Amino acid sequence: MKFYDLLLICGLLPLLCAAAKSKTAGKFEDYHRKSISNAPLKLDDASYELLTTAPRDYTVSILLTALEARFGCQLCRDFQPEWEVVGKSWTRGDKKGDSRLLLGTLDFAEGKSTFQKLMLQTAPVLMLFPPTTGPDATPDAQSVRYDFTMGTQSAEQVHDWISRHLPAGPRPPIHRPVNYLRVVTVTTAGLGAISFLSIAWPYVVPVVQNRNLWAAISLIIILLFTSGHMFNHIRKVPYVAGDGKGGISSFASGFSNQYGLETQIVAAMYGTLSFATIALALKVPRMADPKKQGIAVFVWGGIIFTMYSFLLSVFRFKNGGYPFHLPPF
Repeated sequence: MKFYDLLLICGLLPLLCAAAKSKTAGKFEDYHRKSISNAPLKLDDASYELLTTAPRDYTVSILLTALEARFGCQLCRDFQPEWEVVGKSWTRGDKKGDSRLLLGTLDFAEGKSTFQKLMLQTAPVLMLFPPTTGPDATPDAQSVRYDFTMGTQSAEQVHDWISRHLPAGPRPPIHRPVNYLRVVTVTTAGLGAISFLSIAWPYVVPVVQNRNLWAAISLIIILLFTSGHMFNHIRKVPYVAGDGKGGISSFASGFSNQYGLETQIVAAMYGTLSFATIALALKVPRMADPKKQGIAVFVWGGIIFTMYSFLLSVFRFKNGGYPFHLPPF
């Protein structure tokens, strides 16, 4: 009798194994057909449990999220469009299911029990469950979690992460849908710009070709950079500093240090000297009245002398060994 029981068990064992394998394969085929028309899959507690419970001969990646406004998860809402791009692109490029991958979304409103079971306190959480049976099964079959610590991730980044954890097989590329609103906006803006330029061009050309305008722009840029503007941005220097006596110091000693106010004062000195020199070279010779011309020469010459005297005093402060100076500073 025992011999017949043993024989019966041995005969039924292959049938049971085949039935379990068929059930697993049928589960994948069923959900893969659903994903073709609705990717990524919308899951609830029951479908999540069904897809993630072993045995499984497929890979499933599930996004646990909280999309409703009452949960206040801005990262969830920002990432959801990217996740949908991943799901639709993968389904579009793998309609036969050769990669053996399912992509799904479990919202907190539909999966409170799952969130509690996993003891999740934050969202979104992207998990990937590798196969537990078949030639691509992993030894431990532990789920892998994606890191969202860097903020919203792009569809391309998530696609690369999923691809790294998949066995050999197809990797459908990302296909973003055409943004028709953006196309219309760019086209309208481009046509508007062309129309505006065609109308305004006769008025714009004289301004663009004005030598004085470009000379003024060039002079401003030169003064901006020679006064130390970029040095302040690179070194993050303070605007002013205390002098140790209850007051403030506008100039820092040494050539490798400076303050923000110092840069502005030096730029103002350079600008005044430049303007005075241009006035003496271009404006004064064109004056018809000799008396006014003489007064202008003395005025602009005095401004140059005074500002250069102040500039030398600043230079002496920056370099204590400099022996020269000009009155009155």
